[in-house]
Amino acid sequence: MPFQPTDITGLLIFEPMVFEDSRGYFFESYNEKTFLELGLKIRFVQDNQSRSDYGVIRGLHYQMNPNGQTKLVRVLEGAILDLAVDLRKGSPSYGQHMSLELSAENKRQLFIPVGFAHGFSVLTEFAVVLYKCDAFYQKDSEAGIFYEDPTLQIDWKIPKEKQVVSEKDAQLPHLEHSRSNFEYNS
Repeated sequence: MPFQPTDITGLLIFEPMVFEDSRGYFFESYNEKTFLELGLKIRFVQDNQSRSDYGVIRGLHYQMNPNGQTKLVRVLEGAILDLAVDLRKGSPSYGQHMSLELSAENKRQLFIPVGFAHGFSVLTEFAVVLYKCDAFYQKDSEAGIFYEDPTLQIDWKIPKEKQVVSEKDAQLPHLEHSRSNFEYNS
């Protein structure tokens, strides 16, 4: 199976089978049947793409229920440190995060279910990131957590003086003051 579990229940690393030859490579970046075989009944409805320069940190973002989003994140160019924070009340890993380098070269993807905040930092000159979502963007449902929340102790792998963060992201609340309505279902 192309899925690898992580230490946080629900977060999965997806490593597609890549076929390479003298012409280049080919792989299925998404196949509904493959996901269904693992019991992941997801209907993706929106693709988002961003381009960011080195040092950019985006996040930590999520949408509140009933508009929570499952995401499948991959990198088309460059490399990022992709990160998810468990916000599911009652989860044994509540408030913990997991990070993974995703790159055009390694072709890994991170499957992030509803109930997690998501963010990334750009590790290369620039990066183009694409992620699938199973719910449409809803402005009134958007929420987030401050990227430097001391309780999370996130190492974004970017020196402080090189970090580029939007004004909006710099004003997000700490985890203890964030609003979230996610519940853990074991």
